[in-house]
Amino acid sequence: MSFVSKEQVDRAKRLDLLPYLQMYEPAELVRCSRNVYTTRTHDSLKISNGKWFWWSRGIGGRSALDYLIKVRGMSFPDAVLLIEDVHPDSAPAFSSQLSQHRPTQFELPEPNRTSHRVTAYLSQRGIHRALIDYCLETGRLYESRRYHNAVFVGFDLEGSPRYAAIRGTTSTRYMGEAAGSDKRYSFSIPASENSTELHLFESAIDLLSYCTLEYLASRDWRQAHKLSLAGIYRPKTIGEDYTPPAALTQYLQSYPQVNRLVLHLDNDEPGRLAAATIQRLLSPVLLVSDEPPKLGKDVNNELMELRRRREAPSR
Repeated sequence: MSFVSKEQVDRAKRLDLLPYLQMYEPAELVRCSRNVYTTRTHDSLKISNGKWFWWSRGIGGRSALDYLIKVRGMSFPDAVLLIEDVHPDSAPAFSSQLSQHRPTQFELPEPNRTSHRVTAYLSQRGIHRALIDYCLETGRLYESRRYHNAVFVGFDLEGSPRYAAIRGTTSTRYMGEAAGSDKRYSFSIPASENSTELHLFESAIDLLSYCTLEYLASRDWRQAHKLSLAGIYRPKTIGEDYTPPAALTQYLQSYPQVNRLVLHLDNDEPGRLAAATIQRLLSPVLLVSDEPPKLGKDVNNELMELRRRREAPSR
């Protein structure tokens, strides 16, 4: 069982749910009205006036710690350590002002000495070891020390880290971002040569799943650019101006030679809406192809199913 100190518990209890989601899981947060929010995963969970309540389950609370335990099903020590991991300051000053301002200083979680748990987790998700080793060797992936999360790092053109997606390797499957992450520089694998083609994914794991499919088919998985949107791209409501995802806009500016975009977004309503919106926005300037997963909801589902079929004994 994980050990947490009284000071760690006190710090964790001071972080309300709304600023927690705004800082570390902005893609999960949906605004319902001026002072009311909900989450993409649980639309009956409402957040307002410093409190939250999950109406379909009849439970509520105030802090992010309450949410991680009651909604995410995490143990008390694990929830405390997770908050410590995504906000590692020794004495963070949590206040209502955090709900209005995201941190400006980018801070990567402290790395663990090894990445054994992350390697095992990604292997279980079907990712080929060659892809895992490439990401570890290039600094795009590592294991955090405090919670053994998988940290997927995004870089700018100068090679400086600017973004980090955090993915839990335990049964809770936590998803978040490092403090101060700039979504314009989300996780990506640039082409090994001057490619004009960019493949787009909702998550780093989907990106690596596609690369694994290419590797297993004996194709060059570095031939084209690969970019993760770092979460679901949800276009604005009808009647408002649409804008492409920030990560996609930045990548196209960084690699102006790209003239073809291939979409591998999820086979669900948000994924299909996002794909249709991106096609409408960028078709005038790019050749856009929509190639959703052939099997399952996302690219990782497709990879896992294909691997299951390959490994199944023949009759």
